[in-house]
Amino acid sequence: MRVLLRAITMTASACIAFSTAGCAWLGPRPAPLDAARFAPIDHAIGSVIAERRMPGAVFHLERAGMAYQKAYGSYSYEKGAAAVTPATVFDAASLTKIVATAPSVMLLAEEGRIALDAPLVRYLPECAGQGRDPITVRHLLTHTSGLPAGLPATPGWHGLARALELACSRTPTDPPGTAFRYSDVNYILLGELVRRVSGQPLDRFARQRIFTPLGMRDSRFVPLAALEAARIAPTQRLAGDGLRLLQGEVHDPTARRMDGVAGSAGLFTTAADLARFARMLLAGGELDGVRVLSRDSVRLMTTAQTGPAIVAQRGMGMDIDSPFARPRGKLFPLGSYGHTGFTGCILWIDPASGTFYVLLSNRVYPDDRNNILDLYARLGTLSAEAVNGFDFAALHKTNPAR
Repeated sequence: MRVLLRAITMTASACIAFSTAGCAWLGPRPAPLDAARFAPIDHAIGSVIAERRMPGAVFHLERAGMAYQKAYGSYSYEKGAAAVTPATVFDAASLTKIVATAPSVMLLAEEGRIALDAPLVRYLPECAGQGRDPITVRHLLTHTSGLPAGLPATPGWHGLARALELACSRTPTDPPGTAFRYSDVNYILLGELVRRVSGQPLDRFARQRIFTPLGMRDSRFVPLAALEAARIAPTQRLAGDGLRLLQGEVHDPTARRMDGVAGSAGLFTTAADLARFARMLLAGGELDGVRVLSRDSVRLMTTAQTGPAIVAQRGMGMDIDSPFARPRGKLFPLGSYGHTGFTGCILWIDPASGTFYVLLSNRVYPDDRNNILDLYARLGTLSAEAVNGFDFAALHKTNPAR
């Protein structure tokens, strides 16, 4: 297991120890994180690995310039499998929606090239009819379009054109804006929206406008074009394909049929890259003097935009309070936000305390049968317990979760 305990920026106080023994925080104020609280995090993750519910993971917890990052386990359960390191690249699955697709849409909205409350058919006219005309860009971003959750797998299909044809033929089961349903179809359509409006495929647009400006050096779609497979954690062995191992090839079947680039899935990344993305959001859209998103775009992505008639609270991308908000745990307040990925990934951010944590894992190895949802909730609680000098209880009294 590899561990890194460090200061992100040089401030009046600095974390100077680089070991599991603890962190010596020097300065006039208490350490932002309590190093004594890291051991329960290690135990929670280590227990899931020991139960063979995931072979390996990287965890990153950060607040106010102090970070705890640790790698656990191996790439697989096979003897001699490579150990996971902090630099291991993981298939981030649905984190694609909040790290690539939603920010890309917001950038185009900032430039006046997309209107968030405009109907989808203004940009994708082939989606007209069968109750789809009232669907707006906002409905897609907040999963309130009424569209079903996914595209059919049979009969077999391949390619962007066929994916768009299928997505535009889905019939809403609820009037747009009246109900929440988490749907990959929404973000497949948004990925195509980015391509139509910008003239660039989503992967290229996100790389040029988000990943490169933020210094997210290992974040990309179709990573084998630039990265060695040995750096990428494997996901699943495909039973119907001679047990072919997915390593550097997207796990999500729909994104795989779309050649690895979809608005719903396809991003590969590292914990360090996601930490940079989280710092940018906490700083209102800017990092290291480089502005990536406007403050208003960050606000729209990270605060409730679903309206009072819908119980689930979602931003234009981020989950805030829905059945999928397990990573909030018991202490982070309503107003914290984030997302999960099917392969076993979390990004969760609490702006009130200035804290965020990342989990990247390959829990779908080898057969997509493992469940680590209990770990999601546990890590949210343990991460909040490691925050020093912040009264989460007071926030819960003034802003209780629905």
